[in-house]
Amino acid sequence: MIPRKNGPWRFSSAVLIIAVPLLLALLGPLFTGEPGPRAASFTTGGGHWAGTDFVGRDVWRQVLLGGRPVVLAALAATALAYAVALPLGLAGALTHRRWLEELLLRPLDILLAVPSLLVILLVATVLSPGAGGLALLVALVNIPDAARTVRAAVAEAAASPAVEALRMQGETWWRLAVGYAGRSALRTLAADAGVRLTGVLYLVATAAFLGVGAEPDAADWAVMVDRNRTGMFVQPWAVALPAVLIMALTMGTNLLCDAALGRRAPGPRPDRAQRSDRARRPDSAPRPDPSSRPHPATRPGPSPDHPPTGAPPTDAPAPAPRRSERSSP
Repeated sequence: MIPRKNGPWRFSSAVLIIAVPLLLALLGPLFTGEPGPRAASFTTGGGHWAGTDFVGRDVWRQVLLGGRPVVLAALAATALAYAVALPLGLAGALTHRRWLEELLLRPLDILLAVPSLLVILLVATVLSPGAGGLALLVALVNIPDAARTVRAAVAEAAASPAVEALRMQGETWWRLAVGYAGRSALRTLAADAGVRLTGVLYLVATAAFLGVGAEPDAADWAVMVDRNRTGMFVQPWAVALPAVLIMALTMGTNLLCDAALGRRAPGPRPDRAQRSDRARRPDSAPRPDPSSRPHPATRPGPSPDHPPTGAPPTDAPAPAPRRSERSSP
Protein backbone atom coordinates (compact mmCIF):
# COMPACT_ATOMS: atom_id res chain seq x y z
CA MET A 1 0.00 0.00 0.00
CA ILE A 2 1.35 3.39 -0.99
CA PRO A 3 1.42 6.01 1.79
CA ARG A 4 -0.81 8.97 1.19
CA LYS A 5 1.00 12.20 0.48
CA ASN A 6 -1.77 14.41 1.90
CA GLY A 7 -2.01 12.50 5.20
CA PRO A 8 -1.07 15.39 7.55
CA TRP A 9 -3.42 17.77 5.74
CA ARG A 10 -6.29 15.28 5.95
CA PHE A 11 -5.67 14.63 9.62
CA SER A 12 -5.53 18.33 10.51
CA SER A 13 -8.69 19.06 8.54
CA ALA A 14 -10.56 16.22 10.24
CA VAL A 15 -9.47 17.38 13.70
CA LEU A 16 -10.52 20.95 12.91
CA ILE A 17 -13.94 19.84 11.62
CA ILE A 18 -14.73 17.60 14.57
CA ALA A 19 -13.26 19.89 17.25
CA VAL A 20 -15.92 22.60 16.88
CA PRO A 21 -19.02 20.44 17.55
CA LEU A 22 -17.24 18.40 20.19
CA LEU A 23 -16.12 21.44 22.16
CA LEU A 24 -19.59 22.95 21.92
CA ALA A 25 -21.18 19.69 23.01
CA LEU A 26 -18.88 18.91 25.92
CA LEU A 27 -17.99 22.39 27.20
CA GLY A 28 -21.01 24.37 26.03
CA PRO A 29 -23.17 23.83 29.15
CA LEU A 30 -20.44 25.43 31.27
CA PHE A 31 -20.89 28.81 29.51
CA THR A 32 -24.66 29.06 29.22
CA GLY A 33 -25.39 30.98 32.40
CA GLU A 34 -28.88 31.71 33.60
CA PRO A 35 -31.72 31.69 31.06
CA GLY A 36 -32.94 35.14 30.10
CA PRO A 37 -36.50 36.28 29.53
CA ARG A 38 -38.23 34.85 26.52
CA ALA A 39 -38.90 36.99 23.49
CA ALA A 40 -41.14 36.60 20.48
CA SER A 41 -40.82 33.46 18.40
CA PHE A 42 -38.48 33.46 15.40
CA THR A 43 -37.05 36.93 15.84
CA THR A 44 -33.54 38.35 15.60
CA GLY A 45 -31.85 41.08 17.60
CA GLY A 46 -32.72 42.16 21.11
CA GLY A 47 -29.55 40.62 22.55
CA HIS A 48 -30.03 37.32 20.67
CA TRP A 49 -27.38 37.35 17.95
CA ALA A 50 -28.57 33.93 16.65
CA GLY A 51 -32.24 34.81 17.11
CA THR A 52 -34.95 32.98 19.03
CA ASP A 53 -36.60 29.59 18.51
CA PHE A 54 -40.24 28.57 18.22
CA VAL A 55 -40.99 29.43 21.89
CA GLY A 56 -38.84 32.55 22.12
CA ARG A 57 -35.73 31.01 23.71
CA ASP A 58 -32.23 32.10 22.76
CA VAL A 59 -30.97 29.87 19.95
CA TRP A 60 -27.29 30.12 20.87
CA ARG A 61 -28.00 29.03 24.45
CA GLN A 62 -29.98 26.06 23.15
CA VAL A 63 -27.11 25.18 20.84
CA LEU A 64 -24.67 25.16 23.78
CA LEU A 65 -27.00 22.90 25.75
CA GLY A 66 -28.14 20.60 22.94
CA GLY A 67 -24.95 18.90 21.86
CA ARG A 68 -24.14 16.87 24.95
CA PRO A 69 -27.17 14.51 24.74
CA VAL A 70 -26.42 13.66 21.09
CA VAL A 71 -22.70 13.02 21.61
CA LEU A 72 -23.04 11.06 24.84
CA ALA A 73 -25.86 8.90 23.48
CA ALA A 74 -23.88 8.09 20.32
CA LEU A 75 -20.69 7.24 22.20
CA ALA A 76 -22.56 5.11 24.75
CA ALA A 77 -24.47 3.25 22.03
CA THR A 78 -21.29 2.49 20.07
CA ALA A 79 -19.44 1.28 23.18
CA LEU A 80 -22.35 -0.93 24.27
CA ALA A 81 -22.71 -2.41 20.78
CA TYR A 82 -19.04 -3.42 20.65
CA ALA A 83 -19.07 -4.66 24.25
CA VAL A 84 -21.57 -7.33 23.16
CA ALA A 85 -20.43 -7.82 19.55
CA LEU A 86 -16.75 -8.43 20.30
CA PRO A 87 -17.23 -11.55 22.49
CA LEU A 88 -19.86 -12.94 20.13
CA GLY A 89 -17.74 -12.40 17.01
CA LEU A 90 -14.54 -13.74 18.59
CA ALA A 91 -16.32 -16.83 19.95
CA GLY A 92 -17.94 -17.50 16.57
CA ALA A 93 -14.60 -17.21 14.75
CA LEU A 94 -12.46 -19.23 17.16
CA THR A 95 -14.81 -22.08 17.96
CA HIS A 96 -14.54 -25.41 16.14
CA ARG A 97 -18.12 -26.33 16.97
CA ARG A 98 -20.45 -25.41 14.13
CA TRP A 99 -23.54 -25.66 16.28
CA LEU A 100 -22.15 -23.16 18.77
CA GLU A 101 -21.43 -20.64 16.02
CA GLU A 102 -24.96 -21.08 14.66
CA LEU A 103 -26.39 -20.66 18.15
CA LEU A 104 -24.47 -17.44 18.75
CA LEU A 105 -24.81 -15.67 15.40
CA ARG A 106 -27.91 -17.04 13.68
CA PRO A 107 -30.47 -15.34 15.99
CA LEU A 108 -28.80 -12.01 15.21
CA ASP A 109 -29.69 -12.40 11.53
CA ILE A 110 -33.38 -12.04 12.43
CA LEU A 111 -32.71 -8.66 14.00
CA LEU A 112 -30.39 -7.74 11.14
CA ALA A 113 -33.18 -8.26 8.61
CA VAL A 114 -35.41 -5.61 10.24
CA PRO A 115 -34.61 -1.91 9.57
CA SER A 116 -32.98 -0.27 12.57
CA LEU A 117 -35.25 2.76 12.70
CA LEU A 118 -38.32 0.54 12.50
CA VAL A 119 -37.17 -1.44 15.54
CA ILE A 120 -36.64 1.77 17.51
CA LEU A 121 -40.08 3.10 16.57
CA LEU A 122 -41.78 -0.21 17.44
CA VAL A 123 -40.18 -0.28 20.87
CA ALA A 124 -40.96 3.40 21.40
CA THR A 125 -44.68 2.73 20.82
CA VAL A 126 -44.71 0.27 23.74
CA LEU A 127 -42.21 1.99 26.03
CA SER A 128 -41.15 5.59 26.54
CA PRO A 129 -37.35 5.49 26.50
CA GLY A 130 -35.35 8.43 27.70
CA ALA A 131 -31.83 9.30 26.67
CA GLY A 132 -30.44 6.13 28.27
CA GLY A 133 -33.17 3.99 26.71
CA LEU A 134 -32.42 5.48 23.30
CA ALA A 135 -28.74 4.59 23.67
CA LEU A 136 -29.70 1.00 24.56
CA LEU A 137 -32.03 0.71 21.56
CA VAL A 138 -29.42 2.07 19.15
CA ALA A 139 -26.82 -0.31 20.59
CA LEU A 140 -29.24 -3.23 20.23
CA VAL A 141 -29.85 -2.65 16.52
CA ASN A 142 -26.09 -2.29 15.88
CA ILE A 143 -25.03 -5.51 17.62
CA PRO A 144 -25.82 -7.95 14.75
CA ASP A 145 -23.89 -6.04 12.09
CA ALA A 146 -20.96 -5.39 14.44
CA ALA A 147 -20.78 -9.06 15.49
CA ARG A 148 -20.75 -10.19 11.85
CA THR A 149 -17.99 -7.72 11.07
CA VAL A 150 -15.87 -8.90 14.01
CA ARG A 151 -16.37 -12.54 13.05
CA ALA A 152 -15.37 -11.90 9.42
CA ALA A 153 -12.30 -9.85 10.42
CA VAL A 154 -11.01 -12.47 12.89
CA ALA A 155 -11.86 -15.60 10.85
CA GLU A 156 -8.72 -15.46 8.68
CA ALA A 157 -6.40 -15.05 11.65
CA ALA A 158 -8.27 -17.74 13.61
CA ALA A 159 -7.62 -20.31 10.85
CA SER A 160 -3.86 -19.63 10.71
CA PRO A 161 -1.28 -22.22 11.87
CA ALA A 162 -0.12 -19.85 14.62
CA VAL A 163 -3.49 -20.06 16.39
CA GLU A 164 -3.46 -23.85 16.07
CA ALA A 165 0.02 -23.97 17.56
CA LEU A 166 -1.05 -21.76 20.47
CA ARG A 167 -4.09 -23.95 20.99
CA MET A 168 -1.96 -27.09 21.10
CA GLN A 169 0.34 -25.44 23.65
CA GLY A 170 -2.65 -24.99 25.96
CA GLU A 171 -2.98 -21.22 25.73
CA THR A 172 -6.10 -19.67 27.22
CA TRP A 173 -9.03 -18.50 25.13
CA TRP A 174 -8.34 -14.90 26.16
CA ARG A 175 -4.81 -15.05 24.78
CA LEU A 176 -6.00 -16.63 21.54
CA ALA A 177 -8.85 -14.17 21.04
CA VAL A 178 -7.29 -10.92 22.22
CA GLY A 179 -3.57 -11.55 22.13
CA TYR A 180 -3.35 -12.80 18.56
CA ALA A 181 -6.60 -12.98 16.57
CA GLY A 182 -8.07 -9.72 17.81
CA ARG A 183 -4.81 -7.84 17.42
CA SER A 184 -4.44 -8.98 13.80
CA ALA A 185 -7.87 -7.52 12.97
CA LEU A 186 -7.34 -4.27 14.89
CA ARG A 187 -7.13 -1.99 11.85
CA THR A 188 -10.28 -3.44 10.30
CA LEU A 189 -12.21 -3.07 13.55
CA ALA A 190 -10.96 0.49 14.03
CA ALA A 191 -12.18 1.45 10.57
CA ASP A 192 -15.53 -0.19 11.26
CA ALA A 193 -15.81 1.66 14.58
CA GLY A 194 -15.37 5.01 12.86
CA VAL A 195 -18.01 4.26 10.23
CA ARG A 196 -20.35 2.80 12.85
CA LEU A 197 -20.05 5.86 15.08
CA THR A 198 -21.13 7.99 12.14
CA GLY A 199 -24.16 5.75 11.58
CA VAL A 200 -25.01 5.81 15.27
CA LEU A 201 -24.89 9.61 15.32
CA TYR A 202 -27.25 9.67 12.36
CA LEU A 203 -29.60 7.17 14.03
CA VAL A 204 -29.62 8.99 17.37
CA ALA A 205 -30.31 12.31 15.67
CA THR A 206 -33.08 10.78 13.53
CA ALA A 207 -34.75 9.14 16.53
CA ALA A 208 -34.60 12.39 18.50
CA PHE A 209 -35.95 14.21 15.45
CA LEU A 210 -38.95 11.84 15.53
CA GLY A 211 -39.44 12.43 19.25
CA VAL A 212 -37.92 9.20 20.59
CA GLY A 213 -35.75 9.60 23.68
CA ALA A 214 -36.19 13.37 24.01
CA GLU A 215 -38.90 15.74 25.14
CA PRO A 216 -40.61 17.92 22.51
CA ASP A 217 -39.00 21.09 23.88
CA ALA A 218 -35.68 19.54 25.00
CA ALA A 219 -32.37 21.25 24.34
CA ASP A 220 -31.20 18.82 21.68
CA TRP A 221 -29.74 19.57 18.26
CA ALA A 222 -32.00 17.09 16.48
CA VAL A 223 -35.07 18.31 18.37
CA MET A 224 -34.15 21.89 17.48
CA VAL A 225 -34.11 21.01 13.78
CA ASP A 226 -37.50 19.31 14.11
CA ARG A 227 -39.29 21.95 16.16
CA ASN A 228 -37.89 25.00 14.37
CA ARG A 229 -38.32 23.88 10.78
CA THR A 230 -41.66 25.70 10.50
CA GLY A 231 -39.86 29.05 10.80
CA MET A 232 -36.82 28.15 8.74
CA PHE A 233 -37.44 30.89 6.16
CA VAL A 234 -38.19 33.48 8.84
CA GLN A 235 -35.33 32.73 11.24
CA PRO A 236 -32.95 30.24 9.55
CA TRP A 237 -30.34 30.21 12.33
CA ALA A 238 -32.61 28.13 14.55
CA VAL A 239 -32.37 25.28 12.02
CA ALA A 240 -29.05 25.94 10.30
CA LEU A 241 -26.83 26.00 13.40
CA PRO A 242 -27.82 22.61 14.89
CA ALA A 243 -28.03 20.99 11.45
CA VAL A 244 -24.52 22.14 10.47
CA LEU A 245 -23.11 20.97 13.82
CA ILE A 246 -24.63 17.50 13.38
CA MET A 247 -23.22 17.31 9.86
CA ALA A 248 -19.77 18.45 11.03
CA LEU A 249 -19.80 15.89 13.84
CA THR A 250 -20.65 12.96 11.57
CA MET A 251 -18.40 14.02 8.70
CA GLY A 252 -15.49 14.89 10.99
CA THR A 253 -15.71 11.53 12.75
CA ASN A 254 -15.54 9.65 9.46
CA LEU A 255 -12.68 11.77 8.13
CA LEU A 256 -10.72 11.47 11.37
CA CYS A 257 -10.88 7.68 11.39
CA ASP A 258 -9.97 7.53 7.71
CA ALA A 259 -7.02 9.88 8.16
CA ALA A 260 -5.81 8.11 11.31
CA LEU A 261 -5.80 4.73 9.58
CA GLY A 262 -4.19 6.04 6.39
CA ARG A 263 -1.58 8.15 8.16
CA ARG A 264 0.82 5.23 8.55
CA ALA A 265 0.40 2.77 5.73
CA PRO A 266 3.83 1.16 5.26
CA GLY A 267 4.42 -1.37 2.55
CA PRO A 268 5.14 -5.02 3.24
CA ARG A 269 8.41 -5.55 5.01
CA PRO A 270 10.17 -8.88 5.51
CA ASP A 271 10.12 -10.05 9.05
CA ARG A 272 13.20 -10.84 11.11
CA ALA A 273 13.29 -14.49 10.10
CA GLN A 274 13.18 -13.65 6.42
CA ARG A 275 15.89 -11.02 6.79
CA SER A 276 18.20 -13.40 8.65
CA ASP A 277 17.56 -16.15 6.12
CA ARG A 278 18.33 -13.77 3.30
CA ALA A 279 21.56 -12.75 5.03
CA ARG A 280 22.68 -16.39 5.25
CA ARG A 281 22.22 -17.04 1.55
CA PRO A 282 25.51 -17.36 -0.45
CA ASP A 283 24.20 -15.13 -3.20
CA SER A 284 23.73 -12.33 -0.74
CA ALA A 285 27.51 -11.71 -0.52
CA PRO A 286 28.65 -8.53 -2.22
CA ARG A 287 29.91 -9.09 -5.74
CA PRO A 288 32.97 -7.25 -7.15
CA ASP A 289 32.22 -4.25 -9.23
CA PRO A 290 33.01 -4.91 -12.92
CA SER A 291 34.23 -1.35 -13.33
CA SER A 292 37.00 -1.96 -10.78
CA ARG A 293 38.58 -4.72 -12.86
CA PRO A 294 41.64 -3.65 -14.97
CA HIS A 295 41.21 -3.43 -18.69
CA PRO A 296 42.79 -6.33 -20.66
CA ALA A 297 45.09 -3.94 -22.48
CA THR A 298 46.47 -2.62 -19.22
CA ARG A 299 46.95 -5.95 -17.51
CA PRO A 300 50.67 -6.60 -16.71
CA GLY A 301 52.30 -9.53 -18.42
CA PRO A 302 54.18 -12.31 -16.68
CA SER A 303 57.20 -11.05 -14.84
CA PRO A 304 60.54 -12.82 -15.11
CA ASP A 305 60.44 -13.61 -11.43
CA HIS A 306 57.08 -15.32 -11.76
CA PRO A 307 56.88 -17.14 -15.07
CA PRO A 308 53.57 -18.41 -16.28
CA THR A 309 52.42 -21.89 -15.42
CA GLY A 310 54.02 -24.62 -17.53
CA ALA A 311 57.15 -22.60 -18.42
CA PRO A 312 60.50 -24.11 -17.38
CA PRO A 313 62.31 -22.32 -14.62
CA THR A 314 65.13 -20.01 -15.66
CA ASP A 315 67.76 -21.61 -13.43
CA ALA A 316 67.24 -25.14 -14.80
CA PRO A 317 70.12 -26.53 -16.94
CA ALA A 318 69.62 -26.43 -20.65
CA PRO A 319 69.17 -29.84 -22.31
CA ALA A 320 72.25 -31.35 -24.04
CA PRO A 321 72.30 -31.09 -27.86
CA ARG A 322 71.49 -34.25 -29.71
CA ARG A 323 74.22 -35.68 -31.89
CA SER A 324 73.47 -35.82 -35.54
CA GLU A 325 73.47 -39.24 -37.18
CA ARG A 326 75.48 -37.90 -40.16
CA SER A 327 78.35 -36.61 -38.07
CA SER A 328 81.43 -38.78 -37.93
CA PRO A 329 83.08 -39.76 -34.68
